[in-house]
Amino acid sequence: MPDQRVDDSSSSVQDQFLQVRPGNTAKSSVSAVSSQSMIGKSLIIKGEITGSESVHIEGTVDGVITLPTDRVTVGPGGRVSADITAQDIVVRGDLTGSCDASDHLYIRREGSFCGDIVTARLSVEDGASITGTIDIRRESEPALGEPEQETAEPELVEPSPVN
Repeated sequence: MPDQRVDDSSSSVQDQFLQVRPGNTAKSSVSAVSSQSMIGKSLIIKGEITGSESVHIEGTVDGVITLPTDRVTVGPGGRVSADITAQDIVVRGDLTGSCDASDHLYIRREGSFCGDIVTARLSVEDGASITGTIDIRRESEPALGEPEQETAEPELVEPSPVN
């Protein structure tokens, strides 16, 4: 097996798929995984979760999760019924609700999602379950409620007949 070393700042990442390596950083920030709170499998939370660190959910959450610059992970034991706003969302358990991931939404093979998705990037592994609507936003597209920037008129091109 080849030597697979990662820097210490990403050693808390449990998922090889999501590791951040020097020189290979995407829009997702290292801070999205460097400090992470855990909601254990015996915990049940009803209400609103907000803050400035990532959260890993193995228990049950019902409500609203707002962590716009961080990662929300629904672990294999997690059961979440919530509207989630985060930079990255990883689904390995059951998630029902609407998700607004400013960077990336991952639905892993053991994950199940039912609801509405708004994200810039979406990854769905073979075996994952997904039901609902998907809205892929380009990075330059404004979010709902933001004014659109003016763009140049598109050039009209005459179609040519094909024989």
